[in-house]
Amino acid sequence: MAEQYSASEKVYATENLGKLSILDMLVYFEEKGVMRVSDLHIKIGAPPTYRIDGDLVKLKGLTVTPDIAKQLIYPLLSDENLKRYHADYSVDCSYRHGSLQFRINIFQENDGIAAAIRALSLDIPKIENIGFPNDVWEDIINRKQGLVLVTGITGAGKSTTIASLIDRIAEKSARRVITIEDPIEYLFQQKYSIISQREVGRDVKSFIDGLRAVLREDPDIIFVGEMRDPETISMTLMAAETGHLVFSTLHTRDTTGTITRILDYFQAERQGEVRNQLSLGLAYIISQKLIPRKDAKGRLVAMEILNNTKYACANLIRIGKIEQLYSQLQTKTKDKPDEKMITMESHLARLVHEDKVDLLEAKKWANNLTSFTDAVKRT
Repeated sequence: MAEQYSASEKVYATENLGKLSILDMLVYFEEKGVMRVSDLHIKIGAPPTYRIDGDLVKLKGLTVTPDIAKQLIYPLLSDENLKRYHADYSVDCSYRHGSLQFRINIFQENDGIAAAIRALSLDIPKIENIGFPNDVWEDIINRKQGLVLVTGITGAGKSTTIASLIDRIAEKSARRVITIEDPIEYLFQQKYSIISQREVGRDVKSFIDGLRAVLREDPDIIFVGEMRDPETISMTLMAAETGHLVFSTLHTRDTTGTITRILDYFQAERQGEVRNQLSLGLAYIISQKLIPRKDAKGRLVAMEILNNTKYACANLIRIGKIEQLYSQLQTKTKDKPDEKMITMESHLARLVHEDKVDLLEAKKWANNLTSFTDAVKRT
């Protein structure tokens, strides 16, 4: 059924650009760059809308009708994914066009079918260009085991950061890498490492099924696209404890909130066990946000980094004194392997000092305004 719709058919009328097809709309991402134009939203009753530098910008044209919505969205779906949408009222999938890979979520809402389309460059950014506040990434790519969590809200660049780390590992060493993603976002080249990418719903039924299988597939490095439930979290922690380097993501805003969120997935009687697992298996938490640049030329990364290779942090996690971790982030900032930590507020203050981010803009993104004010005074 999806094959009856053409991605190149010009079906949407604009005021000044003529009629556009869905492919025309996807090309716009390439023209402007995915660091500036990140998403396209299609919804019945509104014009197609891009997210540019974090803000929503509507095309000047007609509102989308149910028929136009289908003509724009259905060409992006395989027949199998269209069946899944009709059965489950939503579907995640990917679509490749030109130099970009698109992560797509199609869902049913009050007015009918809708789509959220996220653009990802096929060219994985160099790790030096991600925006780390220090060289902690060098320690991460040289690790043999442990859990590295990259957290942040949707659209914070979590997948890009992990892809850059894995890509650098693949460049420098011969490792067996297996990813479980929903859907696959960046496509890795083999280089020195051997990399297998499995997509949930296509190559494996679920994250937990993929994790059960991956431990029998001789991996050195595992990437779990997202830790969504207690069973997936338990398996991910076990993989990190048993000699694998594991990367994963969570939708949390800071490092202490990440640990609290993980614990909240479990009943009270199990939280002590999970804290112990985290204290032993967790290596790093990188919480990041994409902040508008002062020169209005896109966005850049601000990070908060927890290094759990230091005994003090591991002990605080084990005994449940999670609220005391923030002081470790504030003080253990030296260029030493067991430190290299930073708060979000300190990194924001540094970006303000370097004239890369406006002071008022940085205040909007700080987790703790008092700490941010103090950090600005010290910088």
